[in-house]
Amino acid sequence: MSLRRFSTVRRASIGLVAGVAAFALAGCSQPADDDPASSIVRTTTKIAGAAVVGIERDTTTACPEPAPVDPELSGSTTHRVVHTTGTSEVPADPQRIVVLDSAALDAVCALGLWERVVGAATSGDGDSPQPGYLGTGISELPSVGPAGAPDVARIAQAAPDVILGSSPATGALYGELSPIAPTVFVGSDPVYWKTQFLLAGNALGRADAAAAALERYQADAKQLGIDIDAAQTQASIVRFDADSLEVEGPAAFAGQVLTDAGVRRPAYQNLDGAVTESIDDAELDRAEGDLIYAVLVGKDGTEHAEDVMSGQAWEDLGAAADSRVFAVEGEVWNGNGLVAARAVLTDLRNTLNGYAG
Repeated sequence: MSLRRFSTVRRASIGLVAGVAAFALAGCSQPADDDPASSIVRTTTKIAGAAVVGIERDTTTACPEPAPVDPELSGSTTHRVVHTTGTSEVPADPQRIVVLDSAALDAVCALGLWERVVGAATSGDGDSPQPGYLGTGISELPSVGPAGAPDVARIAQAAPDVILGSSPATGALYGELSPIAPTVFVGSDPVYWKTQFLLAGNALGRADAAAAALERYQADAKQLGIDIDAAQTQASIVRFDADSLEVEGPAAFAGQVLTDAGVRRPAYQNLDGAVTESIDDAELDRAEGDLIYAVLVGKDGTEHAEDVMSGQAWEDLGAAADSRVFAVEGEVWNGNGLVAARAVLTDLRNTLNGYAG
């Protein structure tokens, strides 16, 4: 039985797809035909009928100005940081930073320290070596090899005074890196992304700034929810990988951001004891919502989504029939950091109360 009828949607873009979005902003006054949809921003860029979100993402302010060192560290040279792999004596104000993955790079960006990065592991996905939502400057950072196998020799050549990562790529990596520079691993499970960001801030001598940045995000998410009347909408999140389709529950990274903004979820996506749950072609009703956010993971995930969303079962969903399906960037919506969370908020502002033209 198909679950039908809910509310609204809008805008688009994704770094996985080449294209140019054409946006037409409507005026503030109500048109003569009293069509309520005429005041909604539309897009003509689509994947299998889904509007694409993120092509015109503004990254110029993704990384703010450098945050100040914690006052309590102003007279210190180092401080002790307890992390997931051990305890490290870290510079109070690191000047040469190596990051080992995109989540660590997100944290450095969020604190305005990206220009101190002397080496960054690359994701290896897409045309850019680093997440596009962090800005073009980030993509020019020197590489220290792929995140799954960082080059220890290149890291040593970068002469860092701190090395920051989420989890070691290998069991031996921490022991290999610690003699080069104090090394901090903060954890990699996106369920705990907020705690991990705070630990990264502490490792960078900016625990106070990280806490303040997280508080601003929470306040901004709450205000956004009020501005867009988020509580009136049940938003579905589904993730397309190369050979799997999953619904993402409230504990997933994007699910947490939607909750922070007050967006409701369909009852069948309020997963109990699970972050995601696989569904098959016979269970597409579980993808239904007032609108659907389709998270596309890589080229193969995009091709899988095109195949599923071109089928009759998908087209029979209420959100699809009403042009309320949005394809969103996997590197943003499956992110693990404050900058990614803010990018999701931007996508919500641009889509929750609109529809795909």
